[in-house]
Amino acid sequence: MRVPIKILLEEGISGQYGLELITGEKGLEREITTSRIQKPGLLLTGLLEELHSDRVQIFGAAEIGYLNSLKEEKLKRTLGVIEKVNIPAVIVTRGIEPPKVLLDLCKRKHIPLFKTALTSSVFIEGIAKFLEERLAPTTTLHGVLVDVLGIGILITGKSGIGKSECALDLVARGFRLVSDDMVIVKRLPPALLIGTSSDVIRYHIEIRGLGIVNIKDLYGITAIREKKQMDMVVELVKWETDAEYERLGFKEIHSDILGVKLPYLRVPVSPGRSVATIVEVAARNQILKIMGHHPSKTIEAQLKKAMKKEDANVLVK
Repeated sequence: MRVPIKILLEEGISGQYGLELITGEKGLEREITTSRIQKPGLLLTGLLEELHSDRVQIFGAAEIGYLNSLKEEKLKRTLGVIEKVNIPAVIVTRGIEPPKVLLDLCKRKHIPLFKTALTSSVFIEGIAKFLEERLAPTTTLHGVLVDVLGIGILITGKSGIGKSECALDLVARGFRLVSDDMVIVKRLPPALLIGTSSDVIRYHIEIRGLGIVNIKDLYGITAIREKKQMDMVVELVKWETDAEYERLGFKEIHSDILGVKLPYLRVPVSPGRSVATIVEVAARNQILKIMGHHPSKTIEAQLKKAMKKEDANVLVK
């Protein structure tokens, strides 16, 4: 994934971080490919040689103070470290005015030079999180994402199986809708899957026979979420008499999404079966598992213990 430097000038971003472009307008098409940020620090003194050409460079009070302490000739040699590589951008923190030599260098090399009033630590923490999200591996899945008791459940299945109807039933019970029909999934470090909706269909559900409804307007702000961490996958399938379905839950199955494994359940759908209730119970059961309580494993252990006891009684007889 890549994002252009000009994204930092978007209204929400520049306002949040107080970014002001000083020079280097011609370099705004440069691309950021990593969320990692670098403070040159010791590189400027010559003690280190590795300046990462793919990272945004942050100049704080220490860096600017050091540059201002140098004589012109040594200052030019020091900044030569930056001139050798094609870095995406330079950002000066604490509202400090950049030295003229740095300003001239960025102008000559078309390196966007920004200034912010934030301290280096605060700015780096914020911009790194922003870039992590923008650069995260992304995929789009067909399904419905709901928040049930804090558990993010992706409901999948063939078209017409009842995914949206199940989500509507859950919303009516007080749970929350994240996205219907199309779920945009991003993987954030270390292994979190965050699901959201596209701006076009956000808050809406399509119900066959009824049409498209706006959940936010019908049920209020508490019935929707902008995004949610995904914790499990529930696939709805058509009930078939001769098919085999999990009945005991001894075997745990997982679904792989962007390299992250999530608990997976395959739930058969038939007339009169409350799928929403099953999904809610699945969420409650998942909470128990997160807390270390596994009902299936407990029953399995008790069965094995009973079988051993029975075998021992047979041997005694």
